[in-house]
Amino acid sequence: MTPGSATIDTRVEIVTPENIAFQYRLAGPFHRLGAYLLDVLIRVAVTFLLFWVLMLGTGFAGAPGFGLGAWLIVWFVMDWFYGGLFETFWNGQTPGKHMLRLRVVSDEGQPINALQAVLRNMLRTLDSLPLIPVIPNLIELPTYQIGLLASAASPRFQRLGDLAVGTMVIVEEPQRHYGMARVNEPEAIRLAADLPANLPISRGLARALSAYVQRRQTFPWQRRAEIAKHVGEPMRVKLGLPPGTSYDLLLCAMYHRAFIADRVDEPAPISPFAEVVPTGQPPGHHHPK
Repeated sequence: MTPGSATIDTRVEIVTPENIAFQYRLAGPFHRLGAYLLDVLIRVAVTFLLFWVLMLGTGFAGAPGFGLGAWLIVWFVMDWFYGGLFETFWNGQTPGKHMLRLRVVSDEGQPINALQAVLRNMLRTLDSLPLIPVIPNLIELPTYQIGLLASAASPRFQRLGDLAVGTMVIVEEPQRHYGMARVNEPEAIRLAADLPANLPISRGLARALSAYVQRRQTFPWQRRAEIAKHVGEPMRVKLGLPPGTSYDLLLCAMYHRAFIADRVDEPAPISPFAEVVPTGQPPGHHHPK
């Protein structure tokens, strides 16, 4: 996937290898600030609670020093790895981002990996500069002026950590489709039976097929042919189908084969951020447009 050049308001366009464009709504710095403050509140609350639990527990056992040492380890992990661990194992989200429907994705609109998640959070130290001393040589508060300036200068609102590892933060929009669309045209079902048994469907193509089939009924026939041609013609050639094959029916047939015929007991790969969901249930994640 390669980034598209068109940006409308706070949206960024991502173009797949199948020449299908999806738009993601970018999260600005002040939208992200709310998620960050929620995460700070969670970290402080958990760290404070564990401090008293560890100190009371080890104090009764006569080893308060051990409790203090354990708490310092907890504090270190919460300070440096809270965001990285959550974003690695929670698909680009921390609790704060989850509550505000934000997600970290790669520049190509794909899920981030562990290295990106950890490094972007560790580089937050640079974004937090300069520091304001509250108690000299003891407590300093970050101002995040560098991170704010970097976000303001970036067309994708990327702070230094995002720029370094190739990530961006998007706003997940409400799911607009519920349930799995069914293909009722007999011609499309017959064509699906003639497609290869192990039809290769990439994530980008899966999202394109899902978006098209879900919305095709709202388009007139001429518009369907125009939209479907961008994916239909390359796939017709790739699959060795004869000229004159209906692009609309071909996309419906591919959707039927990938989402229904071959995946009766599997979740449909609509979104690269989707959790494991039973067939017939919509993923509770962002549905690109």
